[in-house]
Amino acid sequence: MALPSGACSKWDIREKVWEHLEASGLAEFPRPVRGRIPNFKGSSHAATRLLGLQAFQAARTVKINPDAPQRNARFLTLEARKTLLVPTPRLRTGLFNRIVPPPGATKEMLRRCATSQGVRDFSVPVGLDGKAQVDLVVVGSVAVSEKGWRIGKGEGYADMEYAMMVSMGAVQEDTPVVTIVHDCQVLDIAEELLDDHDLTVDFILTPTRTIQTHCKRPKPQGIMWHKVSSEMLGKIPILKTLRSREKQAGKDVTLQDEHPALANTNRATISNKKVMAANTQPWAAPGSAPVGSDAVNPKLEGSATITTVYVGNLPGSLRVSELKSALRELQVIPAHLSWQGAQHRAFLDYRDPGAAHRALASLQGLSLGGNALRAELAKNQRSKGQGEINSHK
Repeated sequence: MALPSGACSKWDIREKVWEHLEASGLAEFPRPVRGRIPNFKGSSHAATRLLGLQAFQAARTVKINPDAPQRNARFLTLEARKTLLVPTPRLRTGLFNRIVPPPGATKEMLRRCATSQGVRDFSVPVGLDGKAQVDLVVVGSVAVSEKGWRIGKGEGYADMEYAMMVSMGAVQEDTPVVTIVHDCQVLDIAEELLDDHDLTVDFILTPTRTIQTHCKRPKPQGIMWHKVSSEMLGKIPILKTLRSREKQAGKDVTLQDEHPALANTNRATISNKKVMAANTQPWAAPGSAPVGSDAVNPKLEGSATITTVYVGNLPGSLRVSELKSALRELQVIPAHLSWQGAQHRAFLDYRDPGAAHRALASLQGLSLGGNALRAELAKNQRSKGQGEINSHK
């Protein structure tokens, strides 16, 4: 599968992969695959390649993500009588669940334990004091390169899970990381798109190939607290515990919104609306409209002046989480986002006028979900104490 000429941002690559899997008939349940770690025809066969990896054969404990394309990998791990750890959904209740099949479980029961429902029914939580030692990590991907560069769905949970495992001593620098994808998801990815928090992979398993990447790029060395927001800290309780431990150990655990200078630093290079940039907030919590360092204060109380950007022509199928992912990769995270998906528009509030103008330059004409976005300064700006922005046009 070829990428668009002159590409690409991470978002361009995700859109191309999701579109191709659906259009070519390769996508499998759950559908649509857009916005997900995509399931694909041949995922079960690709997972069987795990059995040929010496790293899998030698592993006693394997961590595997809970997404559909890795279901057979979870089954094979249980069948091999290895300890299977699965991250808790969105890390809300901890980091891992250990899957514990019933005594004497049949192959069919093990298959059930490997499903998303089985993960819920046959698991016990593993706390920070569980002293888990992970010998092999299996992650999902939207796209990956033969060099080991990986792109996820944009919410950053695999990167965060790995960073947390480093912080709790569960993985070492040489712990192998495997991903399972369709052959069409193996693409050329520019290294400029990667940030230092991005997880790389050592092995790629497809229905037709086993690829050893020999990746030399260092994996994340732990949690980068300056990229974690207070909102995210509030949504992931285990992060609070890890932060407290690292603070006691003398580490710098200053959060993103405690670094006011970082929020206004323009680290993105914009060229022809194509952004070669990485996330400044890779782990923003999905599911709520506010994003960025001020998301916990959506009314922006105490702010003297707010510059508001109107974004129009949003596709009807677009989800707010997908717009947030695009804003993170463009490095134009607003202090507050007002989502009006039914009207195909959104309003982005910025405390820094320069950031607002960078957002304009980045978003105008950007292709998202097949639509060219329209971005303008909202006619009616909001200042301290003023109400909702009047709709633009």
